Amino acid sequence: MAAKKKTRPPEKTVPAAPPGNDFRLGEPYAPAPEATDHARIAPAYGLFINGAFVSAASGKRFPTVNPATEATLSEVSEAGPGDVDKAIAAARKAFGPWNRLKASERGKYLFRIARLLQERAREFAVIESMDGGKPIRESRDFDVPQAAAHFFYHGGWADKLAYAFPGRKIAPVGVAGQIIPWNFPLLMAAWKIAPALACGNTVVLKPAESTPLTALKLAELLADAGLPPGVVNIITGAGDTGAALVNHPGIDKIAFTGSTEVGKQIQRAVAATGKRHTLELGGKAAHIIFDDAPVDQAVEGIINGIFFNQGHVCCAGSRLLVQEGVAETIVAKLRRRMENLVLGDPLDKNTDIGAIHSRAQLERIEALVRAGVEEGACIHQSGQTLPAKGYWFRPTIFTETAQSHRINREEIFGPVLSVMTFRTPDEAIEKANNTPYGLSGGVWTDKGAKIFGVTGALRAGVLWANTFNKFDPASPFGGYKESGLGREGGLHGLAAYVNLSR
Repeated sequence: MAAKKKTRPPEKTVPAAPPGNDFRLGEPYAPAPEATDHARIAPAYGLFINGAFVSAASGKRFPTVNPATEATLSEVSEAGPGDVDKAIAAARKAFGPWNRLKASERGKYLFRIARLLQERAREFAVIESMDGGKPIRESRDFDVPQAAAHFFYHGGWADKLAYAFPGRKIAPVGVAGQIIPWNFPLLMAAWKIAPALACGNTVVLKPAESTPLTALKLAELLADAGLPPGVVNIITGAGDTGAALVNHPGIDKIAFTGSTEVGKQIQRAVAATGKRHTLELGGKAAHIIFDDAPVDQAVEGIINGIFFNQGHVCCAGSRLLVQEGVAETIVAKLRRRMENLVLGDPLDKNTDIGAIHSRAQLERIEALVRAGVEEGACIHQSGQTLPAKGYWFRPTIFTETAQSHRINREEIFGPVLSVMTFRTPDEAIEKANNTPYGLSGGVWTDKGAKIFGVTGALRAGVLWANTFNKFDPASPFGGYKESGLGREGGLHGLAAYVNLSR
C-alpha cells in the first residue's frame, strides 16, 4: 500500500493594516503547532546543582511566560541563599579535580558540548524563540550556531593557554559567578561558561528569571555530555538570587551582562572584596552613514542593526547619523523597507519581528516613544496588524530628532530608531561620542581612510565598517564608559578567567 503523501500547512501571512500609533491591535496569536513539536519543555524545573536537578530549599517556583501568547511555559525553582551556598560549595569541591584534569581532556568536554548543541539545534532554537519571543530564523541561524562556536573555539584553547600568554605562569581564577540577560540566553551562557571551563574554572550561572529555559536545557545537555558534577551549576531566580551570588565570599570572579544600573550596583558590591569582575552593560550605538556609502547595502545594515531581535540588543545601532546629502534618500528607503518586514509568530520562518520580551519592556518602549513624540520628533511606524494577545510593537523610526531628546539619550532596547543628520566627519564623531555609553558603533563609506579615521576617533569598544552585528568568538567584545569594563571573547576574554604571574 502506497504511503500517504504528507502535505505542509500553508504558511502564515501577516495582513497589512493602515499605519497608526495604536500599540496593540488585531487577532489573537497562536504558535504554529508543528514547530512546538520539536521542543521538550518540562512542566517544572529544579536547580541544577552538583550534576543533578534539585528542588529549591523553600519550594518556591515562578512561571516563565511565552511573550507571544502570554501562556506559561513552565514553572522554575527560585533559589534562595541556602541554594546559592550549595551551588557554590559544589563548584568549589569540583574546582580542584577539574583544574588538575589534563587540559586536553577539558577541551574534549567543550568539543562534546559543542557537537551536542549542533545535534539538538532545532530544539534549542524553538525553546529560545518560545521563551524570549525572537524569530525562529534568528534563533536557528544565529543564537545556536554562535553558542556552539564559542564552545568549539574555547575548547581549542584549553591546552594552548601557554601560547595565549607566553612567558607567564597561568592559574585559573577559581569559582566564577555568572549572571546573564534575557535577550540572548543560550548565547550568553555559552559566552561565559566556555572560557571559564577552558581555563580550568568552575561555574555557578544564573540566567535571567524571564528566560531561563535554554540555560536549563543546556544543563540537561551538560549532564548528557558527562561533564563532572559541580563543574557547572545553574540556579534560577530574580534579583535577590543574583545579589546572593555576587555577595557570596565563595565566589572568586563575577561576570555580568545586563543593565548599566545593575552593573553599577555590582561594582559597588565587589569594590572592597578583591573579586575579579567583568561587566558588559548598556549601549546607545551610533550608526554613521556617509554620502559615499553604498546606499542599498547601508539600508539593509541599518535594518539589521536596529530590528534584529526586536532591538533587544545592547549593541543595536539605535542612533542613526546620516550625512545631509543622502539623508532624504536613506530615510525614504528605510520607510519602504520597514513596511516589508513581517511581524508575528516567532516560530514562523518568515517572521522578521517577533514579540517584545515582556509586558514591562513593552511599557518602557511605549513610554520612550511617547516621550519622543512629546519632545517634537517626527514618528514613522510600519502598518502591520498587531495580534491582540502577547507583547508586540511595530518597527518605528523617528526623524527630526535632537541630541537632547530622551530617545537619543536613553537605551530603549526595542525596535525604535532615531535619525540625526551631520555635515562633516568631525560633526559625526562629536555626535556619536556625545553619550554616556561606549559599547559599539558602525561606519558606512567607500573610503578606507575615512573608515580608519572615524573609527579611531569613536569611543566605543566594538566597531563595524560597512556591516553591522557581525560576531566571532575570536573577537573581543566589550565597552567603555557606562557600557562596562573588561572584554569577553578572544584572548582578552580568556585573560579574564586566569591569574597571570611571572
